[in-house]
Amino acid sequence: MRFVGATLGELTGTQLKNLCEVVGIDESAALRLLSDVLGPAAQRPLSEPPIYPSDVADDATPVEYSLQFQDDGSRRLRILAEALPAHPGPAANLAAARQLVDALADRYHLALDRLRSVQDLFSPDEPQGKFSWWFSFIFDASGAPKFKVYFNPHVRGADAAPRLVKKAFDRLGMAGAHETVHRYALRRDGLDDPVFFALDLDDSPHARVKLYVSQRDARPSDAQAAADAVPGIDPALVREFCAQLAPDTEVFTGRPLVSSYSFVADDVDKPSNYSLYLPIRDYVPNDAVARERIGGYLPQVGVDPAVLDRAIGALTDRPLAARAGLLAHISLRLSPNRIGTTVYLSSEAYGGTPAGER
Repeated sequence: MRFVGATLGELTGTQLKNLCEVVGIDESAALRLLSDVLGPAAQRPLSEPPIYPSDVADDATPVEYSLQFQDDGSRRLRILAEALPAHPGPAANLAAARQLVDALADRYHLALDRLRSVQDLFSPDEPQGKFSWWFSFIFDASGAPKFKVYFNPHVRGADAAPRLVKKAFDRLGMAGAHETVHRYALRRDGLDDPVFFALDLDDSPHARVKLYVSQRDARPSDAQAAADAVPGIDPALVREFCAQLAPDTEVFTGRPLVSSYSFVADDVDKPSNYSLYLPIRDYVPNDAVARERIGGYLPQVGVDPAVLDRAIGALTDRPLAARAGLLAHISLRLSPNRIGTTVYLSSEAYGGTPAGER
């Protein structure tokens, strides 16, 4: 079988190579970055359990893939990953992430001013939460990767997360951004929670600061209210998106909806876009149903569902009806005059989403 690999690096390398072919991009930079971020974990035999319980994927695989589609027809491939050292643990993982940033900065001339201004906030001596730093590598037809780092607002404890996010925005000169997020997305005490604080590592005018908010036990109307923060978009599209992808769900009581905002230098008080992430694996009986729903939605944003089928085939040949989890999330991106969507796919290197975790 073409998906069988003796090690984590061999399997994920094959999957990534296949996905690069689907998207139509050169594989060399993507494979090198995958090897960089996996580090010693790449050589770990798949016959052994995961080296660390990474929260990137349900089965502890420290890698997730996604395909991003814009309504202008462009596509991008993204790798989300956690850097793991030979002897992983919360503090060791954080140290490995910081070392990887330094190595990639030299090779790709990354812009690190904003990261340096806030990194101490997210770098305690004894990190808490499920991770400290994650990485996103994004590829398009140009072949030049773009980089994003995700910080964990819970790294100093869940109670400290709101204060940590506020300090980070303040240091970046974005106090108004925090006020906007608090007004529109952190409205429900005990239910709305900041879960990722992210920075683009480039110096373009469009480099983003992003905040992601988990909305537990949310209704589509709660996500729609969050989308109201962005001028010039149609928040009603959020409700329609939920209705099509999770038609039988009135309240998302499984894995929560996540709302995110992007802020750029042109206007640090108002978000430039809004995204909603729907964890579809919790709201379908299996991936066959997830594929049917996503495949029915994609033509509305100008995407041929055949691309989705090719992406699935690039990762696995297992029956989709066997279980849910391969198709992990689908997201809706709303900017003024633009709509996009992203499909998130699991490697399932360690067996995929365990039964009972949906």
